[in-house]
Amino acid sequence: MSLSRRSLLLAPAVAAPLVLSRGAFAQGAAQGAAQAPAEADPRMGERSSGPANAPVTVIEYFSLTCSHCAAFHKEVWPQVKKDLVGAGKMRIVWRDFPLDQLALAAAQVARALPAERYEGFIAALLGSQDRWAFARGADNVAEIAKVAALAGMSRADVDAAVADQGLRRAILEGRLKAEQEHRVNSTPTFVFGSKVVPGGMAYDRFAQQVAEAA
Repeated sequence: MSLSRRSLLLAPAVAAPLVLSRGAFAQGAAQGAAQAPAEADPRMGERSSGPANAPVTVIEYFSLTCSHCAAFHKEVWPQVKKDLVGAGKMRIVWRDFPLDQLALAAAQVARALPAERYEGFIAALLGSQDRWAFARGADNVAEIAKVAALAGMSRADVDAAVADQGLRRAILEGRLKAEQEHRVNSTPTFVFGSKVVPGGMAYDRFAQQVAEAA
């Protein structure tokens, strides 16, 4: 999903309802990240799956409100995990690239969870995206909190994560770094070794990229 794909929605539970252009979010993200750097935050540590000594490391930049990211994680990732990650051929590193304020809020909640619960939580959010991200009239953060509760997170903890400006800034700094380092401007974007490949893909193409990077 590209930066101009849909308008921004700031969830009512985060602040007053606000609609912005995608460009305005990108500009605000750059301004926020350009402030004093956030101190090292353990919540921003690597989130990954697969052996550290795998011959290929794949980076996935994703947004939790991106329908293409959701399709990849529902339709392709299970086979990638079984046949490539499980076989020790690769590991994947997930990096946040929120496309809008709601995706940013969801990423903050995901990062606030213990690392071992991260993968399951983002899988659950991407699998139920239509319910919490796009349902008309939905209380977006309340719906995210329902999923977070399954991971052992209270509503108070969810609200605290969404309100955490340090965590917000750290995620936006990562987003800006992705733009600068790998020229990311859409999601999903994959990095196979040194090769940047934007867009979702079928399993066969993904496996081919892994083989070429080995």
